[in-house]
Amino acid sequence: MEYSFSKSVEALSSSAVREILKLTQGNQVLSLAGGLPAEDSFPIAEMREAFDRSFDLGAKALQYGLTDGYLPLREWVAERMKQKQMNVGVDNMLLTTGSQQAVDLLCRVYLDEGDVVLVENPTYLAAVQLFQFRGIRAIPVDGDDEGMDLEDLAAKIAKYRPKMAYVIPTFANPTGKVWSMERRLGLLKQCKENNILILEDDPYGEIQFDGSAPYRSIFSLDEHPTDSCVVYTSTFSKIVAPGLRTGWAIGDTRVIQMMVKAKQAVDLQSSTIDQIALHQLLSRFDLESHIAKIRASYKDRMEWMHELMTKQQWDGVTWEKPRGGMFLWVNLPENVDSEKLLALSVKEGVAFVPGKPFYAEEAKSNTIRLNYTLLNKEDTELAITRLGKALAQYQQQNQAVTQA
Repeated sequence: MEYSFSKSVEALSSSAVREILKLTQGNQVLSLAGGLPAEDSFPIAEMREAFDRSFDLGAKALQYGLTDGYLPLREWVAERMKQKQMNVGVDNMLLTTGSQQAVDLLCRVYLDEGDVVLVENPTYLAAVQLFQFRGIRAIPVDGDDEGMDLEDLAAKIAKYRPKMAYVIPTFANPTGKVWSMERRLGLLKQCKENNILILEDDPYGEIQFDGSAPYRSIFSLDEHPTDSCVVYTSTFSKIVAPGLRTGWAIGDTRVIQMMVKAKQAVDLQSSTIDQIALHQLLSRFDLESHIAKIRASYKDRMEWMHELMTKQQWDGVTWEKPRGGMFLWVNLPENVDSEKLLALSVKEGVAFVPGKPFYAEEAKSNTIRLNYTLLNKEDTELAITRLGKALAQYQQQNQAVTQA
């Protein structure tokens, strides 16, 4: 059989993270690669009880449900969003199979092949992968630690006439940066004036280390949430458990209902039993206390990794301590190719994600992303030690080639 795949697969690449995760399965390779939450943060006993209670609803728990999602769970999410100054109802919301599906569905209904979406550079690699797969042009906007540069944003809007902007303004993946209020408002203003839809991806916003700093979502800053130029998406993966694959999108009803139609064609609906069980959990579970514990644990792990890396005293290696999220974004010396370093690192027994896949354009080969949330302190120390050995080997090999 000679298989004849569609032209779109020519642009389809494997996820760098998923491929690296294969290297860490069933052996002694410690992973700093995936964006995996700590497994000791999962409410296993409470989740088991929630699934048991779900069957009190009888066969309904195993039946088909609404494409929009389980209504009581949508109502719960809507109430919690109001606490974050996002005043929406259930008609403005769609439950999705993880927030990644929300990104995909919006691209399906809003962007055609050849359309332009503005992005940060670097940005979430799965979004870059999705844009490439669908023939969407991802154009990077210059930025700094406070977000997109508003002058370059205006220039890119004028030059490319984009249809959408994709941003992660709070504890971005992979950089961990947090946009300033000025940049959030600036993006919102320019996009509203130019009829550009903003996709605000917020999977990490709850994982905040610096107390009660007010990181308002861009969606909440829009004075007209029922006619908004923003679609906001988030997930329960980082605050409950990723295996539930439950996320949500909120926006204007016209956009959400188009996404509902697309979801009907994609998978009909997300899992009924998982949504019901999640609602059962949230109805009795102190989520705020649970999130507070996650924040404290992850901050401790981040500080530990930062301390370990500082003690290594690697020449030419720099990073910024994140104020939240799950990642350290590391700049290596310019002569280091992180993909070649990964090969040495895996032999030493540690994996990370090279930075190249996170860039829409002008990829920097001397960057890496490290996850600090999965491993315990002992394994993190061992992983950083192994990474140091691999980096030393790389520099020695590079020096030998230079001298030859």
